[in-house]
Amino acid sequence: MGELFGIMISSMLVSNVVLSQFLGICPFLGVSKKVGTAVGMGAAVTFVIAIACAITYPIYYAILVPLGLDYLQTIAFILIIAALVQFVEMALKKYMPALHASLGVYLPLITTNCAVLGVAINNITDGYNFVKSLVCGIFTAIGFLIAITILAGIRERIEHNNIPESFKGTPIVLITASLMAIAFCGFAGL
Repeated sequence: MGELFGIMISSMLVSNVVLSQFLGICPFLGVSKKVGTAVGMGAAVTFVIAIACAITYPIYYAILVPLGLDYLQTIAFILIIAALVQFVEMALKKYMPALHASLGVYLPLITTNCAVLGVAINNITDGYNFVKSLVCGIFTAIGFLIAITILAGIRERIEHNNIPESFKGTPIVLITASLMAIAFCGFAGL
C-alpha cells in the first residue's frame, strides 16, 4: 500500500507530467484560458489516460510480447489512444455539447497529446504491474488536471492586471508556467 501511495504522490505532484516531464504542453497552454474549459480538458485527459493505461497494459503483455511484436508498442498504443479519443469526442458531442464546442480543436489533439502516450510507455518501461500502471495513469492525469486548472485560474486573474505590453499574451503565460514548474519542484522532497 505504501508503494501505491508513493506512486500516487509522485505521479501527481513530484513528477507532474506537464511541469516536470514537459509532456502535454500543447493543451496545457492552449486550453487554459478559462477554468471551466481547463477542467473539462483535464477531465477528458484523465478519462483517456486511465482507460489507455487499463487497455495498453494487457495488450502489451498478452499480445505484443508473446508474439514478439513488442517493438510495435508505440504504434499499437497510438491506435488505442486514437480510438479512445474518438469515443470521448462522440460522448461529449452527444451529452455535453457546450463543453465539446469550447474544447474545439483541442479535443482531437488529445490523440497526439504526448502525455497520454508517455504515461502508457513509462508504465511499461518502469515495469509496473496492472494495478500500479492504472494508479500511475489515474494520478498522472489528476496531476495534469491540477496543473491546467491552476494555470487557468492564474490566467483569468492576469487578464485583469496591468502588465507591460511586451509581456501580454504568450510571454506571461510561459513565465507563469515556468514559475509553476519551479513551485512544483518543492514537492521533490516528498
